[in-house]
Amino acid sequence: MKCICVYAASNIGRYSGYKKGAQALGRILVNKGIRLVYGGSKMGLMGTVADEVLNQGGQAIGVMPRSLFNKEINHERLTQFIEVDTMHERKAKMGELAEGFVALPGGLGTFEELIEVFSWSQIGIHKKPIGLLNINNYFSPFLHMIEASVEAGFAQADILELLIIEEDPETLIEKMMDYERPKLSQKQQ
Repeated sequence: MKCICVYAASNIGRYSGYKKGAQALGRILVNKGIRLVYGGSKMGLMGTVADEVLNQGGQAIGVMPRSLFNKEINHERLTQFIEVDTMHERKAKMGELAEGFVALPGGLGTFEELIEVFSWSQIGIHKKPIGLLNINNYFSPFLHMIEASVEAGFAQADILELLIIEEDPETLIEKMMDYERPKLSQKQQ
């Protein structure tokens, strides 16, 4: 695995463990020789993981729509900064460059990105690993929502096998490096 896309908040969050987890993830990416691709901001957890990658001598690629330059502050020290026109192009470019995806804690943007790659994995558009860095059980309510969709008959029980869920960033990356996409059961009528 040479490049991982990280989805993360443009805010830092209230719990100090979020920032520490983002920093640890950045160090591990560099130690494993993995490039970072992400949304290009220097703010929040996005900026934290990019700063750590760069401070450790790694490569960080940012992808940002021109329309966000006034709202989000783009990171100026990146290895590569790719300008695109739309959010759709941003996500497509990040997905094209990445061999896997990691979600750090975040808000609606992070959830939207995560749900898209999760859904696309389910229907076979990609076969890349998806990791959740579940710092302070941040993603537990999301996982409960997926379990509720299974219980209600809207998703197959094995859908959660598409996600690698870990609290420790090193364990998460190691599992992603060894990932083999599970074969999912067929939809029921």
